[in-house]
Amino acid sequence: MSFLIIGGFLFGVFVGHYETFPFEILSKLKNLNTEEIPSRLQIYQDINTVESLISINSVNDIGKIQTALKNYIWINGDFPSNKLPAKYEMNISDPISMQLKNLERIDSFTVEMEYGMNSVSYLFQPNDSNQKLVIFHQGHHAISLRGFDDHSFDQDIPLIQHFLDNGYSVLIFSMPGKGMNNEPIIEIEKFGKIRLNSHDHFRFIESENLHPIKFFIEPIIVTLNQIDRNYSFISYDMIGISGGGWTTVVVSSIEPRIGNSYSVAGTFPIWLRMDVGDYEQHIPEFYRIANYEELYILSSFGNNKTLMLIYNEFDSCCFRGDIYNQFSFESIIQEKLSKFGYEEDFTVIIDYGQKEHIISDYSLEKITEHMKQN
Repeated sequence: MSFLIIGGFLFGVFVGHYETFPFEILSKLKNLNTEEIPSRLQIYQDINTVESLISINSVNDIGKIQTALKNYIWINGDFPSNKLPAKYEMNISDPISMQLKNLERIDSFTVEMEYGMNSVSYLFQPNDSNQKLVIFHQGHHAISLRGFDDHSFDQDIPLIQHFLDNGYSVLIFSMPGKGMNNEPIIEIEKFGKIRLNSHDHFRFIESENLHPIKFFIEPIIVTLNQIDRNYSFISYDMIGISGGGWTTVVVSSIEPRIGNSYSVAGTFPIWLRMDVGDYEQHIPEFYRIANYEELYILSSFGNNKTLMLIYNEFDSCCFRGDIYNQFSFESIIQEKLSKFGYEEDFTVIIDYGQKEHIISDYSLEKITEHMKQN
């Protein structure tokens, strides 16, 4: 009997880790009855007073908040405006290229940071290019179809191909410790040796000299520095799913090079969440500088900048659209932006009927249509 229990447990671990059969069936079972809103929504914020949570009233306020955010992420004002990737390779060989059409070549970038943390990104360039760049950021569940220890970006081949077909180059990132990014083993005083394979581990290395939130943001900034030097794109737009959607909001709030930004199932204001989320999503010191409502304004503020939040109506993970509809804040953000003439640059879209934690074909078409119009 104990042999069967142990065997069943190991099989379950294998299925969950490698997402092999019957992972898809179990995932679908998990998503049943997602149309039902939890009977006890623990949300207490009066939507009519949300405006009072926003402290942005002038262009000067925006500049001060952006500077404060940068100084928090990069302590002592060490913003990486001139830093370049430690490794930059052109026309690399990767089996993923055999599965893509209208692909001229793949270039790769490796950004290195404290504690040996790195970030590997790929740039897919089409033969027939419109000279526009789409930055895509994966979420927490980045996997490879070639196995757990053989990572590439093949999970997102349909999205990459979609943009290649439309003439866009695609620069794709994973979250810290995910995808091809490493998981360094470090020794921490009083705690011993640990592998940095969870974002919650970053709490152990917070210090007066390092705020680990930079591991999420710096790779995009630094890689764009290299792209500025070696390429001639006329625009940079950014898309993210889940944790990548969170990254998209934060990066676009402080990075003027990002034009249109699209966060899919990526963020809610703190008061609208029924859990606090991952480490990076609830750092009190960071969000006291700019809460999510203020980050939305920063991401939408400026010429040629827009932010679109997309929520799946019955999302199996988080940030459900049906919950958003009960506490819609779109008009509140737009009203604040109207003071600067940018009220049309922030929008919220619900992917009605969608149960999965994905960028659906519907959402992808909405994003592409918006990009082409802006």
